[in-house]
Amino acid sequence: MQAHQARDLDTAERLYGEVLELRAAQPDALHYLGVLMHQRDRSDEAVRLIQTALKITPKHPDAHNNLGNIHKECGRLAEAEVCYRRALECGPSHYNALSNLAFVLEVQERPDEAFETYTQLLREAPTFAHGQYMMGLFLRNFAQNVEHIEQSIECFREAYRLDARNVRALEGLGVSLYTLGRHDEAREVYRDWLQREPNNPIPRHMLASTGGADIPPRADEAYVRNVFDGFADSFDEQLLKNLDYRAPEVLADALGSVLPAADGSLDVLDAGCGTGLCAPLLRARARTLVGVDLSGGMIEKARARGGYDELVVAELTAYLQAHPAAYDVVISADTLIYFGDLAPVLEAAHGALRPGGWLTFTLEVLEGEGDRYELSSSGRYQHTRDHTQAVVEAAGFEHITIGMDMLRKEHGKIVSGWVVLARRGGNDMR
Repeated sequence: MQAHQARDLDTAERLYGEVLELRAAQPDALHYLGVLMHQRDRSDEAVRLIQTALKITPKHPDAHNNLGNIHKECGRLAEAEVCYRRALECGPSHYNALSNLAFVLEVQERPDEAFETYTQLLREAPTFAHGQYMMGLFLRNFAQNVEHIEQSIECFREAYRLDARNVRALEGLGVSLYTLGRHDEAREVYRDWLQREPNNPIPRHMLASTGGADIPPRADEAYVRNVFDGFADSFDEQLLKNLDYRAPEVLADALGSVLPAADGSLDVLDAGCGTGLCAPLLRARARTLVGVDLSGGMIEKARARGGYDELVVAELTAYLQAHPAAYDVVISADTLIYFGDLAPVLEAAHGALRPGGWLTFTLEVLEGEGDRYELSSSGRYQHTRDHTQAVVEAAGFEHITIGMDMLRKEHGKIVSGWVVLARRGGNDMR
């Protein structure tokens, strides 16, 4: 277990195996080996091991909770709910199981039950900082009136008071304040944070997003890396919570409208691959599938998910510039939303494509006319349709289509995006 906690999975797996050779039915070794197998993307094996442990110690709340976590992270929400309820039957004060139950109820769009469960959690564990943070997010995501946003502010303040390492609570606090039109207070949160941590790129970027500093042409590399390295372990879960995340499927459908049958003949770049959600949608078309991302944490998650021939930690524009005429397809799901000025990265993508190659990507919609973009209070950039059309044309692409679709839900609202498909001229694509 010490090796496991130190993330030395090879040693931990070997030692769990030695325990089980000495005593085949040792339930803790079965349980924690199951957790390790899930970490290694062998989730079916993980489920079998923990279920075996529970046959031996059926009233073990931690094992029920961890089995629920595996089901949750595999998208089996109903099975996860059953496990969390069993954990609470065995240990009514198991606040991690209570927190997880509230989460899966929320994701299953059962907000009344989720609210009751979050309320119970905070009543039983008022000093559980993560519970305060989760309640803050819930109140903002499902807000039906101003009071709910105000309550989210108090939850974020309390979460940070209880755990000053949880800087995401400060980010949540700033966003909620900005949502209520309390712009000066939001900027003050980020200024105070930046004063305490002058080298932290997150408050610097968020201060700009609320109008407290000059807007950069793109998000600083350190900001993106910091956010997504810290986000890697919970990224898929948060997308699940941000209900109906659809960007990978929307882009795969766009490509399907112009590409021939999926015959495994194309060299494909997943530009900003994150945890690898696009891989299963692209694999059948790809002779080679390469993923590139600025976040090493995200790359590790993509490696565990599998499906790529190569994964690279790199800044996207520089990577594209270093690989001229290397790809038949470049796909970028919710990555260019961290670029305000799209010209450099789109010119680099044009150069990285072979003649006849296709680029497809998503942006967040900025309503209105005119050639412009803005940095929103979320820390992401939004672009008008006119600007998007102009910059894609200027990069040298042709056969450009720009449609609007729902990319996900966030804070209880639909996030609309531009779905862009464009072709590099020529006829040499395989």
